[in-house]
Amino acid sequence: MPDVYLTKKTKLHKSNSNGETCKVICFNANKVNEVKKSLPAEKEFDELVSLYAALGNLTRLKIIFALAKGEICVCDIANVLGLSIPATSHQLKYLYEQKLLKYRNDGKMIYYSLNSERLISILKDDVKLIEETFTV
Repeated sequence: MPDVYLTKKTKLHKSNSNGETCKVICFNANKVNEVKKSLPAEKEFDELVSLYAALGNLTRLKIIFALAKGEICVCDIANVLGLSIPATSHQLKYLYEQKLLKYRNDGKMIYYSLNSERLISILKDDVKLIEETFTV
């Protein structure tokens, strides 16, 4: 992290690893206020952090993409993922608790589906972004 200090003229200088300093303080009050007003509320940021934490797991992402094809029972999801039923159920429960999935019982069978089709649409757009940005 750069060193921060004040000069005799009380201008803030930041020193980077090369010893170079920024000698100009940029403070655009209009832009700062505009940005502050455009930011989501803290609660929304907290919910986004939870969402990305839920999506930040390879198994859970695979489950969500599998459910893009529609409602699937736990056994079939486990088969798609190559996981045990208990391991799959654990991940499904987590995604359900995060309100990303819904389920229904049919006798002894439990079927899961996406709570919102918009989620898979966004994730597919993210895949396109990765392909466009990072594929050489």
